[in-house]
Amino acid sequence: MSAPVLWERIVLVAAALGGIGLGWRLWKLWAHPPRPDRAPRRSAAWRGILYAFTGGMMPWAKESTRRHLVLYARGVLFHIGVAVAFASLVILPWRYTLPPVLAPAGLLLLLMGALSGLIGVLTRLFDERLRALSYPDDYAAVALVTLWQAAGAASWASSEVLPLFYGLSALTLLAIPLTKIRHCLYFFFSRFFFGRFYGRRGVLS
Repeated sequence: MSAPVLWERIVLVAAALGGIGLGWRLWKLWAHPPRPDRAPRRSAAWRGILYAFTGGMMPWAKESTRRHLVLYARGVLFHIGVAVAFASLVILPWRYTLPPVLAPAGLLLLLMGALSGLIGVLTRLFDERLRALSYPDDYAAVALVTLWQAAGAASWASSEVLPLFYGLSALTLLAIPLTKIRHCLYFFFSRFFFGRFYGRRGVLS
């Protein structure tokens, strides 16, 4: 068995285990359904849900992001890097058959994501307020995803780095249900229930 095939199988196994872990988290989530809202309905819940996933995610929608636009932009770049890293994991084996523009684009986006993650780690270390609120899991999760993105960027520059990227990909996939990275699952549920609750009450539109 060639090394690339071995790494691909390792990543697939890690993805399967990570999926099982997320499924378990999802089962626990649904095992505790929210209490029914007994307040009179004043508007359609779907309006609030739509707002929660659109306008409610804009920087001007909350005071905390309006006052910290640079931090908001850093978070956006970091999560774009996460999406590009997942995409790179799928398409890198066929990189030489793809349009040449993808390599510099993937490299640039992953570098920006990794830099944003590094800034996030340093901010937690040197900002007294964030340091007081941070747990080891916070540092470990951000550091792991930052290294993963950096390895992905390097893989777009040189195929020799692919084994490192695959190894960090497997580690990240296994860590998702075990660390705070699992917010990638909870995020959609929190936005949905937030929008439904306040949309039903006519607060969001």
